[in-house]
Amino acid sequence: MAILERDDTGAVAHLRMNAPERLNALSDEMLAALQAQIDSLKDDTKIKAVILSGNGKAFCAGHDIRQMTAGRAAGDKGQSYFEGLFSRCTAVMLGLQRLPQPVIAQVHGIATAAGCQLVASCDLAVASDDCRFGVNGVNIGLFCSTPMVALSRNIPRKPCL
Repeated sequence: MAILERDDTGAVAHLRMNAPERLNALSDEMLAALQAQIDSLKDDTKIKAVILSGNGKAFCAGHDIRQMTAGRAAGDKGQSYFEGLFSRCTAVMLGLQRLPQPVIAQVHGIATAAGCQLVASCDLAVASDDCRFGVNGVNIGLFCSTPMVALSRNIPRKPCL
């Protein structure tokens, strides 16, 4: 079972995050798979649009908290792990924005923290009626501030609905 599935239908590439048991969290493996697809798509002239979605009951719950907690166990208390994690995450978010094809987030369930940033990094978001967005903090000594850059650039100051 691939952590990220890709189905091409005509000129549309559908990327489907496939870790429903982890709410499609942006684990190290998920970030690597997304980056590989971004690298593949950027020069693919046959693909004219990209749809990003998630299998299961959530679009994406953000970073993989178990991996982040384990990263703190290193001798440097996780400094090198977190620098690498946030660097890879930034590369994925910027890579989505820089794709020549429009990227559409097909969102359902929850999109929280870095999952909300993932949505905001896409060109367009289509959300189901059951969708919930959030940039909630976590109780491991981190503050979820990085999604705010993408969110503040894409969401009006006072949304109407």
